[in-house]
Amino acid sequence: MLSRIDLRGTALSGLDARGLRNTLPRAEFDVEAALDAVRPICEQVEHGGVEALLELGEKFDGVRPPQLRVPAEVITAALETLDPAVRAALEESIRRARLVHADQRRTEVTTKVSDGGTVTEKWIPVDRVGLYVPGGKAVYPSSVVMNVVPAQLAEVGSIAVASPPQKDNGGYPHPTILAACALLDVDEVYAVGGAQAVAMFAHGARDASGVTVCEPATLVTGPGNIYVAAAKRLLKGLIGIDAEAGPTEIAILADATAQPDLVAADLISQAEHDELAASVLVTDSVELADAVDAALERRVPATKHTERVRIALTGRQSGTVLVDDVSAGLRVVDSYAAEHLEIQTADAASVAAKVRNAGAIFVGDHSPVSLGDYAAGSNHVLPTGGCACHSSGLSVQSFLRGVHVIDYSRDALDVIAETVVTLANSEDLPAHGEAVTARFEARS
Repeated sequence: MLSRIDLRGTALSGLDARGLRNTLPRAEFDVEAALDAVRPICEQVEHGGVEALLELGEKFDGVRPPQLRVPAEVITAALETLDPAVRAALEESIRRARLVHADQRRTEVTTKVSDGGTVTEKWIPVDRVGLYVPGGKAVYPSSVVMNVVPAQLAEVGSIAVASPPQKDNGGYPHPTILAACALLDVDEVYAVGGAQAVAMFAHGARDASGVTVCEPATLVTGPGNIYVAAAKRLLKGLIGIDAEAGPTEIAILADATAQPDLVAADLISQAEHDELAASVLVTDSVELADAVDAALERRVPATKHTERVRIALTGRQSGTVLVDDVSAGLRVVDSYAAEHLEIQTADAASVAAKVRNAGAIFVGDHSPVSLGDYAAGSNHVLPTGGCACHSSGLSVQSFLRGVHVIDYSRDALDVIAETVVTLANSEDLPAHGEAVTARFEARS
């Protein structure tokens, strides 16, 4: 079921970094091409406000929401009717996420550079965030948790959530998403999906009488489809963004000690998301690769979303990469820079410690990606498409800005004045130096 790429022998050593990246499986995800589709949507929202958003909901989601902002009583009712088992699971997910993310909070630090001269780094939360929660092939209350918890722990003052309207829920987002918002005390929720949700957070939205229904946000975070990613790219600068999320992906670095059924189950779990999901096995054991293929043939027909999984596993974005040894495998997974990376090898912890590029690393047989999706305490909003080599997953830090506060006395400035003047003149910016020397000129 999985195609194979053989990088044993000289095949790997003959590739430079770019060549290796181009050799590995990867989904086609052309955000630039999607810009032409989302540009008129964003312009429609900018100029049409609430009415445009309601029309776009009807066009793309098949239902016109009764109103843009979900009424408080609808959110409350969603929590009251939530399956008790699901509620308990969400509460535990929230508890664990808060434990992990609380330790990410930054503290103010003051550095004494010289007598009378200090630089303080303080951390200030963004003023307002718009959190996007998808609602296409699946419903993601877990994404509510992953977006809201770090924003709250960063002490963001204003938090709003948007999720697509649902035909089966009277034009409002899925009840489980609304219930998750209620559990987190988020009462500002909008029935808006796709690129138009990003545009709403970027521009705000007014009704026909000019009343502002949704205030613009400073930052927009959360996963979504290619159109959400394209809208983020188009509007970046007007708003801050977390990332341009692409199709989800898992890479598993495994050796002969790995259990084929577990590897197969984890590959399937990621392929379940959508047809573009990537499932990549990197191994130095042909026997394991054969056994995983056999396990996939048994498991895929038995899973609920069989056709979706099969398409994803047989797509160009998925496959098995054969390497000479685990060290070679590490080079491959570092080049791939997976959103989710599992290490299923002998001494998995020491191998995991050598990984440089991954959104999140799952160590050993008992740390599957699905644990991180829901209840490990880690965040599941992670960089995709190889971006883990330069970007991080969502965290408290995502919602904070580091600001330097410079406080120098006259004497402290005098000590360093000549250095500033010298550097300013070397850059042919003499007025920079004069801004310092002016402070020491005799005053009449």
